[in-house]
Amino acid sequence: MADFLASVYPWVKTLHIISVISWMAGLLYLPRLFVNHVEYAPVGSETSEVFKGMEERLLRIIMGPAMTATWVFGVMLASTPGIVDWASVYPWIKAVMVISMTGYHHWLIKVRKEFAADKNQRSSKTFRMMNEVPTILMIIIVVMVVVRPF
Repeated sequence: MADFLASVYPWVKTLHIISVISWMAGLLYLPRLFVNHVEYAPVGSETSEVFKGMEERLLRIIMGPAMTATWVFGVMLASTPGIVDWASVYPWIKAVMVISMTGYHHWLIKVRKEFAADKNQRSSKTFRMMNEVPTILMIIIVVMVVVRPF
């Protein structure tokens, strides 16, 4: 297995980066959809129904598969011998941030279900603030992978 992972490493890394970019796009876009849903689409309106469809498709067609692919290719990279120094602190910090990003993703799923049921109680300001979460997590993850400060 180690020889196989080493031989496909460049492809796995490429697919991991593509998956992360796709996932991040969704993590940054969905809260913006929620902001607009709150501000411009009253409950029961045709516009609200359009937003509901956009939110659901973004999660189902792009974000869910991208998150899954990110995890699959990430685990493959982490399992490739010589790639990760598990005695260092950086991979563990990165792991916690990726788990946190996954938790954030699942929070977005919960919120989307609230919108679908016309039960959202959060303000657009809340979604604007929450939109910063994936950016902060991404910065920490990239620093851990590239700089490896710990």
